Amino acid sequence: MGGIILVFGFLKYFPGLSPAEHMVETVSRMLSLGLAPDRLTMDVFATVECLIGLSLITNIGLRIAIYPMALWAIGILLPLALMPAELFSGPDHMPTLEGQYVLKDLILLAATMVIADTTVHRAQRKHGASGRWT
Repeated sequence: MGGIILVFGFLKYFPGLSPAEHMVETVSRMLSLGLAPDRLTMDVFATVECLIGLSLITNIGLRIAIYPMALWAIGILLPLALMPAELFSGPDHMPTLEGQYVLKDLILLAATMVIADTTVHRAQRKHGASGRWT
């Protein structure tokens, strides 16, 4: 799971490679009224995704990764609220390629939250309530 998130995040560092580039830039322009530079927005979003992916891969900092995950969740959900016509303009309102990308991200988000929650709770059981190994 971490590898998938890392790769999709890494693609955002290179203009034209990420299928989500247009969507991220559009949402950023709407929210910032065009004041946030597109490249900066892409780099921030890419960094958040890469940090989440690396955290899942290495199993390091999962408790802290919850905060970037919250930002990532907001970033995933905003296009659904701000540009639904673009995401679901296929035949019979089927998702476009960008809509499918958002749906894929929602599935990745849900799976990531389950993995992080399971890992954190497993660590808590090992340490016990006192924080010491049991």
